[in-house]
Amino acid sequence: METVEDKARVELRLQPLRGLPLVKEVAGAVGRALGLTLLWGLEIVRDSYFRLLDRLNVRPRRKRASAFPPGQPKRRNARAR
Repeated sequence: METVEDKARVELRLQPLRGLPLVKEVAGAVGRALGLTLLWGLEIVRDSYFRLLDRLNVRPRRKRASAFPPGQPKRRNARAR
């Protein structure tokens, strides 16, 4: 069990940012905020698109989709690895 005497004291010194480091922090924060705003806007567009498809009663495709293109697969040479 820990006692109060076992804990090491840590001294913290806070220094205000000035000059170039301050500009970098502010620019980074603005960039992150703009990125999140862009993602939020794209999500709103996506949601409205799918709502429109629901209103128009558009159904998903009838056949199952495949990740592979149609046709015969290419032969792979075992020695090329």
